[in-house]
This record gives sequence, C-alpha cells and structure tokens, in this order.
Amino acid sequence: MLSWVIAVALFSLAGIPPTAGFFGKYFLLTSGAVRGDYYLLAVACLNMVISLYYYLKVVKAIFIDKSETPIEKIQVGALNATTMAICCAGILTLGFCGEIFEYISGFFMN
Repeated sequence: MLSWVIAVALFSLAGIPPTAGFFGKYFLLTSGAVRGDYYLLAVACLNMVISLYYYLKVVKAIFIDKSETPIEKIQVGALNATTMAICCAGILTLGFCGEIFEYISGFFMN
C-alpha cells in the first residue's frame, strides 16, 4: 500500500492525469500562456520533463528493479494506513473531478 501511495503522489507531482497535480500545472501553464510569457513557459516545460524523469526513476526502483537485498515489509498502523488512503483518494478525486477547480477559480476570480 505504501508503494502505491508513493507512486500516486509522485505522479501528482509530475502532473500526470488524472491526479490533482495535473490541474495545478495546467492552470499554471494556461495562465502563463494568457499573459504571453512564452520564455517562462519553455523553462517550466523543461523543468517538468526533467522532474518527470526523476520521479519515474523512483517509481521504477519501487516496482520494477530487483534488489539483491530486499527490504522487509514495512508494517503501518491503522491510523497511518487510513491517513495514506485519505490522501491518495484526495489526489485522485481532485484529478477526476476537475470541475472542483473550475468552481474554486471562479470563486477567486470574481
């Protein structure tokens, strides 16, 4: 479970849909495009590609790479497992329900 929560969080940081981080990057890039800051957009996109590479290296190390000395399974308590499940559900729910962000942005734009 811990591995999946880390993977979902890293995908959100990378801006992979359907996670909440995707909408954060989407709104950031569209606001930059509206203002005409194309140099800043190019730098942001380059940074996103570089960060995606590093985030995917971590996910690859978790799920794909074989280790000579495997790490023993980490036991988490019920409270920690519940907290991780709520955070993971929040990341995915906000990713699937993009209209929540439209409502929030409409609230602050008025």
